[in-house]
Amino acid sequence: MLPTGIALLSAILKEHGHEVSLFDATDYPNPEDRDCDSDKLKEKNLNARPFDDSLLWKSFKDEDVHSAFARHVQEFGPDLLAMSCVEDLFPIGRRLLQEVSHLKIPAIVGGPFSTFAPGLALSYPEVNMVCIGDGEDVMARLCDRMERDERYDDIAGLWIKEKGGIRRNPLGPPANINENPVLDLTIFPKARLYRPMQGKVWRMLPLTTHRGCPYRCTYCCSPSQSDKYKAETGEQFFRKKKTPLIREEIIAFRDKYKAEALYFYADNFLTYTDRELDEFVEMYSEFRIPFWCQGRLENLTYSRIKKLVDVGMLRMAFGIEHGNEEFRKTVLQRHVSNKKILESLDIVNSLGIIFSVNNILGFPYETRELTFDTIRLNRLIKGADGVNAYSFTAFHGTPLREICDREGFMEPGVIARSTTKMTMLRMPQYSPEEIEGMRRCFVLYVKMPEERWPDIEKAEKLTPEGDRIWEGLRQECAEKYMKFELTH
Repeated sequence: MLPTGIALLSAILKEHGHEVSLFDATDYPNPEDRDCDSDKLKEKNLNARPFDDSLLWKSFKDEDVHSAFARHVQEFGPDLLAMSCVEDLFPIGRRLLQEVSHLKIPAIVGGPFSTFAPGLALSYPEVNMVCIGDGEDVMARLCDRMERDERYDDIAGLWIKEKGGIRRNPLGPPANINENPVLDLTIFPKARLYRPMQGKVWRMLPLTTHRGCPYRCTYCCSPSQSDKYKAETGEQFFRKKKTPLIREEIIAFRDKYKAEALYFYADNFLTYTDRELDEFVEMYSEFRIPFWCQGRLENLTYSRIKKLVDVGMLRMAFGIEHGNEEFRKTVLQRHVSNKKILESLDIVNSLGIIFSVNNILGFPYETRELTFDTIRLNRLIKGADGVNAYSFTAFHGTPLREICDREGFMEPGVIARSTTKMTMLRMPQYSPEEIEGMRRCFVLYVKMPEERWPDIEKAEKLTPEGDRIWEGLRQECAEKYMKFELTH
């Protein structure tokens, strides 16, 4: 999806009279990994329906990303380079900054990585400043003061590298998301406004309805965000946007950008109270633009989903994460039973809503046997259009990262990789190769008869023979058990 944070900061800075130009590395090949298209990787592993991605490639530029970035910087001549990234993308962004380091342009990094590993981000010579927490006020103040040639080393939420070390300013208060302007999507090429869903490519635009999450899942950084803001500012990190402002953004997306579908950015769209949900439904009945969102199964009821269906909800995504109830409760802090998971998904299925489920493999302390509990739970789910399986990634700021560091499952200070890559954890009971083999065979185990499991086990091996067996089973599973017509 489009990064809403970048679009929001662009809108804010333009409101303050600043010039903004975007360099989007998504439009260029990754020199370190040309096979990094996560949508196509999901299609390859049967996690999602095949789709024609030709429209998405219209903005693609098959040239060296580093030289293109250097040229863009030279032509625009910025006073500040601002990089927003999650942890696994930081090395790519850092390499881009290296390309223009000789120009001595100050560079600031923002996002969850800089919030939870600011010292690590600042340890690289290309990074001069990091933003801790919400970036709206930090970026506006920083750019305003730079333009007026005023000092900015006292801005709350800003850590700055100085000759004598690092100046660590305190965290500022959480941003009031109800004061934010409509996202500026003009900085993106038109092809970036499209996304695949259910085998079709839509002009799909993102809209933030919530920021943060009230739950305490240990694989997520939301608990740390909440604790950090509570301890340092005394305020709550979790916020909801007011319905009239959501309506204002929808009108802009409909009229200015011709939205065909919307994706509501919220870790859990269903954290609305019943009154708030009714208010949203009444507002959205004016538009009925197809939309999809993420929800948690703990607070799902027939009446709540039915109301959303009646005003245009097309699809939902749910996190299952693990199939063993005890493991899910004690290690992941997910307090929901398998019975409730299946009952809630039956409700969604009965209402004709297309949905996908997300699973994670290779958690700390997990074993191959425990992964089969996740497989068995997924086999009981009826009607799922997509069954996703990701590698556990120990991002900085997640409680499980602390466990990995304490147990020695990964080297201290290492930057985490993407959830679509082989795990970086080194656990004696479950090797990275075993986890990756299970991940690529996950849908095969879920969809194919159990008597085929001995054949699938052979396909787990990351060898030429294992690859050959896996490709044959993948083709059989897609055609016979999923009715997918694969692309090649």
